[in-house]
Amino acid sequence: MAHRITLIPGDGIGPEVSEAAQEVLAAAGVAVDWDVQTAGLEVARVGGNPLPDRVIDSVRTNRFALKGPCGTPIGGGFRSVNVSLRQALDLYANVRPVKSLPKVEPRFDVDLVIVRENTEGLYAGLELMIMPGVAQSIKLTTERCSRRIAEFAFRYAEGHGRPRVTVVHKANIMKISDGLALEVTRKVATEHPTIELKEMIVDAAAMMMVKNPNSLGVLVTENLYGDILSDLGAGTVGGLGFVPGANIGDDAAVFEAVHGTAPDIAGKGIANPTAIVQSAVMMLHHLGERAAADAIEKSILQQYDERKVVTRDIGGSASTKEFTAELCRLVRLHREA
Repeated sequence: MAHRITLIPGDGIGPEVSEAAQEVLAAAGVAVDWDVQTAGLEVARVGGNPLPDRVIDSVRTNRFALKGPCGTPIGGGFRSVNVSLRQALDLYANVRPVKSLPKVEPRFDVDLVIVRENTEGLYAGLELMIMPGVAQSIKLTTERCSRRIAEFAFRYAEGHGRPRVTVVHKANIMKISDGLALEVTRKVATEHPTIELKEMIVDAAAMMMVKNPNSLGVLVTENLYGDILSDLGAGTVGGLGFVPGANIGDDAAVFEAVHGTAPDIAGKGIANPTAIVQSAVMMLHHLGERAAADAIEKSILQQYDERKVVTRDIGGSASTKEFTAELCRLVRLHREA
């Protein structure tokens, strides 16, 4: 029986890398009935709304979505498609595994996971102009959202064999808001005695992610800190083009490439589809398609280790289609092994 999954190709290189992910899943033997839904800058130019209700309805119905990058204007225009989608579907947990690939610079040995609260904090969008020249942004922290993201992080650690959760905060300065989140996480930790809880101020955590990242385990944090630390983590393993991401709620999950739309190379056929393929692997694990997920993971590691067919961003000469064809070949071999 085929899985019914929403596909949001996105803008720029999104359609190209999304097509690559579809081909890889097919090579892995996963039957998917794709419900293709357009969103982003191009959709906004035509209809005025970058995230039509039909997209939200599709994800709500299908419960799973694979998403390419969507463009967002800076300093004006419409609100981020990513933020709007997360809030509309209450996708409260942003999960970003950060793991090194073979022979990708910089060659840190990194294996950690960042779990970021996705629905409140400064990203709640509570802003106002108090008077001319004075703007205010309100950081929203609730006990309910702090508890559920902490519980998610501890369950993730237990389910993935990770012995430690590190809560990242700035409670030394924001004693009420971050203090609440920290206190709630401490309470949740008592309900998961097999997992060690570490506490770390966000600036110290940033340093530790470069100095000794694997000591952190699963990081759990509020929205803004998690956003920044996620990109820092990506930088330690080569950049946003190599890391997957997921936004997970109780009733739906969206798996996405977290890099930008790269309009400078869109349509040239040279984009690296690794991020969205790895996001699709996360989705397969969520769907229970573990054999297919393992075959793709092994194939990615082999392709990067051999470096015979890799894209230009990591020193190769392969096009997106050539990279994808080689990955599909390896996936079929691993399936048969």
